[in-house]
Order: sequence, then structure tokens, then C-alpha cells
Amino acid sequence: MARTVAEIPGGARVTDMITLGVLTEKIPVEHVDRVLKETDRQSQRRRKLPMRVMVYYVIALALYMQVSYGEVLRCLLEGLEWLGLPVKSIRTVQMSSISRARTRLGVEPLKRLYEELVSPIATARTRGAWYRGRRLVSIDGSTLDVADTKKNEKAFGRPGASRGTAGFPKIRFVSLVENGTHVLFATQHGPYKGSSEKALAAEALKSLNEDMLCLGDRNFFSFKLWEQAVETGADQLWRIPGPNVLPVIEPLADGSYLSKVYCSPKHRKRDRDGLVVRVIEYQLEGVAKSGGGADVYRLITTLLEPTQAPAEELAALYHERWEIENAFDELKTHLRGNQIVLRSKTPELVAQEFYGLLLAHSAVRGLMHKAALGADIDPDTVSFVHAVRVIRRKLPRYVAFPPSERSDGAPSGDRRGNP
Repeated sequence: MARTVAEIPGGARVTDMITLGVLTEKIPVEHVDRVLKETDRQSQRRRKLPMRVMVYYVIALALYMQVSYGEVLRCLLEGLEWLGLPVKSIRTVQMSSISRARTRLGVEPLKRLYEELVSPIATARTRGAWYRGRRLVSIDGSTLDVADTKKNEKAFGRPGASRGTAGFPKIRFVSLVENGTHVLFATQHGPYKGSSEKALAAEALKSLNEDMLCLGDRNFFSFKLWEQAVETGADQLWRIPGPNVLPVIEPLADGSYLSKVYCSPKHRKRDRDGLVVRVIEYQLEGVAKSGGGADVYRLITTLLEPTQAPAEELAALYHERWEIENAFDELKTHLRGNQIVLRSKTPELVAQEFYGLLLAHSAVRGLMHKAALGADIDPDTVSFVHAVRVIRRKLPRYVAFPPSERSDGAPSGDRRGNP
């Protein structure tokens, strides 16, 4: 059954705020042109598929992952015309032309656009984005399936399975998310084999700043990562694994206590180079761990004063970390499509498609944030699925044919028009 159109209080709807310039509002044409010039990817001669157009095309791929490359180009007709490209010339584009144009574009322009344009967007008016003047962000990681080709398997690897290996190679990625808006920023990615979430997190954490409060799961904790995160000036609230010893240095009035974390048991024994933390321990009623009994949550934070951040508030706040799981779900299911793999068949184009996916998600989330501010509501109450559907419906349409890869590695096409 089709969803009922979601309405925003006050008579405004998300649909009223969407135009054919959704992508160009978030990713301005002049910014694209500058990045293309700086990365030496601007078109050197007049082509049917100029690089400026290909940037928006790659981003649009994320909005139409269930259809062929050619159908995506069709959906961009009016937008391409607005960009100044004669529509008539695109009607003669062949399947191999799209593949070659994507290869000429490469990954660097999309990567640069993501790094420059995607950042936290919450304002002082954004509901659910702040805790006592601090911008709430979370860190977490996930994976995405990529097309099952020899090149992708060699570059990314694939996880094991109960019988052999998984059906698809995977890329691994770690992101920071702005909890209030679900914008995924500072994303780092790498191969499934040969990279780790902690290594990628070390790069992502560099984007924290002094106005933030970062929520982290226990799988990320290490003394080195904690120290790096603290050095950014951002406040931290992380769950810490059970085996870590946290000696009570000073009990506090709200039931929390001051302690220290160390880089090794030897340093703890000698009380050398420890970092002072505040520890909050609690259990959730009715939530049992798999082995029986109640699961004890142990949080450590840089917010040392109970009067400035009561333990009860921080315990409740930690579970806001699940906002990043919702953002990942938007990226991997609602935008990409359930059980849909990244379709690019070479590692460079996989990376290009990945950044296009992140940029598309950011554009949708920016639109939703704008709508929420206009209606003075929490962005969480605006339907991501509905916003994506409306954008798809509003973007223009046009026919072309998609690229593919023959068994000999040459550009070709398949029945579905996938690369």
C-alpha cells in the first residue's frame, strides 16, 4: 500500500519545498566547476557528456539505484537542460559513452565535493541537535556490498561465511553523524579486508571540534583513540568495554565517580600518564544480556562536573547514539534500496559511486532540515522515505543507455543496463 503523503504542521509540506534544483542548491554549479578545475577534470573539448553534468549524474545514481544507468540519465533531462546542456545531444549518447565519461571524471572531484560541502548543518533552532550548548554527534561504522567482479574482490575483499565466503565483496566505512539532522560527515572508507573500524575512526575523529559532544560505542574504545578524540577539544561520552579497570578516585553526588584510563596495565599500576574521566554505571530495566542477568552500561565522559551534566541525563543521552544507525539505514536501505549492491565494477568507480551516495543523502537531509526549520519541528518527524520519493518524482526524465563490462573487460551493456 502506498504511503500517505506526510504533512508538516502549519500547512507546509516537504513537497512544497522541492524543485529541480535540489542537487544544485546543496552542490552549487560554481563549486562543481571550481573543483573540476582544481582536480584537472574539466572538459578539455566539447563533449556530449561534460564533466559538470557527470558530477550531478553520479549523485543522481544514488537516487535511482533500482534502475539502469540510462534511465537515471533520462530522469535528469530537465535538470541537464537547466545546466545549459543541449538536450538533443544527450539523446544520442551511447552506453559506452557514460562508462568512459565516469572513468574520465574519476573519484577525486566527488571526494573533494563531499569533504568541502558536507558538514553539520544544525542551527540554534534545530530541535534535538544540542545538549546544553553542545552539538550532538556520534561515531560508528558499517559496510556496503559492491559488484561481484574480480577487480572489486581483489581491491576490497569479502567476509567469510558458514560455507565459504559471502556473495559480494564489501567496502568498510566509518562516519560521524550529526544526531539532530542525520547528516553523515567526515566519512572514511577502506577495503573490508585490510582496514579496521578503529583505523578509519582515527581519521574521522579529526573532524571533531570544541562545540561538539561525541557519543561512541564500546567497540571503538582504546586509550589511543580516546586520547585523540579528547585532544580535538570536543567533549566525549563513550561506552567502555567490561574488562577495562576503572578505579574509583572520587565518588560524586549523582552516583557517578571520577577515575582514570591508562594505555596499559603497567601504566595503571604505576599511575603514569592516565587521563581523568567520569564514570557512569547503570542498568536498563527489562534488558538482559545474552548470557543471562542484566547488562551493565559503563560510560566514560570528559564532562566531569555533575552540576553541568547530571549522570541521569548522560545515561539517557547515550542512547541517542542510535541516531547513527537510523542514518545508516537511510543510506543503505531507503536511499540505496534493500539488498541493492553498489553497481560499479571497478574499485575507482565504486569509490566514486560511494561519494555520490553520501552527497545524495546529504542533499536529501539538507532539504528535510530546511523543511523542519520552516515548520519549527524536529527533523526526525519528517519522513526520509517520503522526501526521497518526492525528489525522484520531481526530477526530470529522459532515455539513454547504460554501460557495462564484457567478459574481456571492454565497455558493453547488459539487459538491465547496469555497468
